[in-house]
Amino acid sequence: MKLSRRSLLATTTAAVAASATPAAAASGPGAAQGGGRGLRTGFERLAADGYALLDGRRVGVVTNPTGITRDVRHIVDVMHADGRVDLSAVFGPEHGFRGTAQAGGSEGRYDDPATGLPVYDTYLKSGQALADVFTASGVDTVVFDIQDVGARFYTYIWTLFDCMEAAALAGKRFVVLDRPNPVTGRAALGPVLHKEFATFVGRQPISQAHGMTVAELALLFNAEFLTEPVPLETVRMSGWKRSDFYDASGLPWVPPSPNMPTPETALVYPGTCLFEGTNLSEGRGTTRPFELLGAEGIDGRWAAEANGLGLAGVRFREAYFAPTFSKFQGRTIGGVQLHVHDREAFDPVRTGIGLLITARRSWSGFAWRPDNWIDKLTGSTRVRTMIDAGADTDEVVAGWRDELAGFRRMRREYLLYR
Repeated sequence: MKLSRRSLLATTTAAVAASATPAAAASGPGAAQGGGRGLRTGFERLAADGYALLDGRRVGVVTNPTGITRDVRHIVDVMHADGRVDLSAVFGPEHGFRGTAQAGGSEGRYDDPATGLPVYDTYLKSGQALADVFTASGVDTVVFDIQDVGARFYTYIWTLFDCMEAAALAGKRFVVLDRPNPVTGRAALGPVLHKEFATFVGRQPISQAHGMTVAELALLFNAEFLTEPVPLETVRMSGWKRSDFYDASGLPWVPPSPNMPTPETALVYPGTCLFEGTNLSEGRGTTRPFELLGAEGIDGRWAAEANGLGLAGVRFREAYFAPTFSKFQGRTIGGVQLHVHDREAFDPVRTGIGLLITARRSWSGFAWRPDNWIDKLTGSTRVRTMIDAGADTDEVVAGWRDELAGFRRMRREYLLYR
């Protein structure tokens, strides 16, 4: 079943109207204290309206450490202390609600020591199994508030998708509280996932860098990809522009996952995460994950080759480092560090492709992961096979031009901000 944009927007009317009063939006938990041109997150607008959207509802929240107010209180702690909200459960994604787990891990089922609320684990659950979790929790409204980073293979947007699908199966209402895309919402970039390569790092055919907020993605998911749409409401931000990087928001940055320490990490991640599909380190176990890339046996030739591509907005420095965990743990390896000097011009996906090509050319030890994980990350076999066949950066990028144009047309219908 598909919904028209008119029908979708009708589902958000109550939420938007409830949070549309500028005077109200300037008060309440997390009200701005300078910076961000008056930006208000979805939660800030919800709270400023006295949580009217949740009145009379038994609420569960899907969130993690990024679900904070401007004064760095967690929204679960804020709502739990407010008698106007019947907050009954918390649902934790990968890394957990309080963020204690590394990549590929979660916190399991427990009672939160700070609030006494039951915390349920959503990680690697979907469909009826996740619907059963929502049913067991006793909530009637599921609220989603997690900071995304703008890349298809960052799993929180698929937690959003899975939770929407499960809420529909369980007969629950779904509310998405919006936050900025930290790398702007200017454009969609990169290859579009082919459905036969769907995994938890890409459930549906969207582009590698989607250029959307979580509320916009929720609208797209509900209309285009869910078999049974969920009763959906979104609380959009005010004061955010599509051209804004995260530092324009005035919001504090909380790492959404252990290897996403800064907004600068998020800027390069849609491209350099592709190195997870190779035998090179993607910088995990360093203080600059996804900005440092390397392996044993690599020397300054890679940086020279990469700089020779003339990629916009970025330069590459010969670098040596010793990861404290993950690939090459405790061993000194050589590689490159990305230095983005013009983030407006920088294209992370094109840059990632250029780095794969030059790594392969300059280091004889280059190899794809044996399970061809690169195909899951890029969404098809095309990038891998074209690089293996000797294609250059322009040729690889041209290979996804038509499918990307199609996704951009689809995406346009669900954009909430200018």
